[in-house]
Amino acid sequence: MSDGAQFTHAHMVRFERLLPCLPAQAWGFLADPGRLPGWYGDGRIEPRVGGAVSLMGGHIRGVVTQWQPPGRLAYTWNVYNSGDAMSPYPESYVILTLAAAAEGTVFTLEHLPVLESFVKLNAMGWHTFIDMVDAAVRGEPVHGRDHYMASSARHYGVDLSNPLG
Repeated sequence: MSDGAQFTHAHMVRFERLLPCLPAQAWGFLADPGRLPGWYGDGRIEPRVGGAVSLMGGHIRGVVTQWQPPGRLAYTWNVYNSGDAMSPYPESYVILTLAAAAEGTVFTLEHLPVLESFVKLNAMGWHTFIDMVDAAVRGEPVHGRDHYMASSARHYGVDLSNPLG
C-alpha cells in the first residue's frame, strides 16, 4: 500500500468516420432514438444536460452530460440485465462529436472506459451503430441491427454464438 498515486490505463473504443451530410442532418440520428429504432430500440434521450437516457428497453441507462446541438452529445452508459436494480458493470461514457468538413461531417465516437473483456464486443456494437447512421444519412434503407452486426463481428473476430467466449 502507498499514499502515492497509482498510474493505470483504461481501455476505450474510438471511431472517426466521414459522413456525407451536414452535422445538423446527422444530429437527429444521434439525439432522437425514434429516428434510428433499429439501434436504439424502445428508448429516449431527454434533450438537455441532466436528461435521462434509456435505450434498448432500459437495458442501457444513463444521464446526458453534454448537449450541444448539432456538434456534441455525451452521456453516461450503464448496462442493466433484466431485473437488475443496479448495473453490475462500471459506469462508462459515450461521447459523440460532429464536425463540419469540406466533404461532409466528421463523426467521432468515443466510449470509455471499456472493460478489457468487452473491448472487441464494444467495438463491434459501435461499428454496427455507425454503419446504421451512415446508411440513414445517405437516405438508404436502414436494415436491422443483425444485418450490420454480422459484418462487424467478422471484422473484430467476435463469434456471435458465443460473444464473450
